[in-house]
Amino acid sequence: MTGSDPKADLKLYLKSAREALLWKLDGLSEYDVRRPLTPTGTNLLGLVKHVASMEAGYFGVVFDRPFPEPLPWLGPDAERNADMWATADESREWVVDFYRRAWAHSDATIDALELDAPGRVPWWYSDRNEVTLHRILVHVIAETDRHTGHADIVRELIDGQVGLVDGNDNMPDADQAWWEDYRARLERVAEDASRD
Repeated sequence: MTGSDPKADLKLYLKSAREALLWKLDGLSEYDVRRPLTPTGTNLLGLVKHVASMEAGYFGVVFDRPFPEPLPWLGPDAERNADMWATADESREWVVDFYRRAWAHSDATIDALELDAPGRVPWWYSDRNEVTLHRILVHVIAETDRHTGHADIVRELIDGQVGLVDGNDNMPDADQAWWEDYRARLERVAEDASRD
């Protein structure tokens, strides 16, 4: 068995989740990356902006290494939920670049600190807001993967594209007819179950 490097492992999973989230934007129009597809307004570009903001906070404020740019959509006077959508002035390129700048800042924090480095999450309850870099890395990976899952569903609603990463959709190899039959079968099972 080879040696283990826990920090490198965590960074690899974070990198993979980040790249998967950005991949969900590929090939879509400005309208499609912005349009809300759930009753709560979930949209692809908003998910990227939110995750970038989350990284800026968790690897910035928590470890007294503030992100060097203002994040007005998170301030006390900000509109509610302003981190979950991109304004007309926030282009796709700007949001993606912001996310990449947040990555660089986060990676600098991760590289500079040991996994047991202490931090404090001011927006968590005081009885559990004392954390370590390790805990925050795990938390941010989980949150990024969670939002990437949201993005996967939103992307499927837009154009039917699904997948884990470019070149690996992690789905059964089946044609459109098989998927239509599969979905119809699931619908029948749901209808039958509702009659019981």
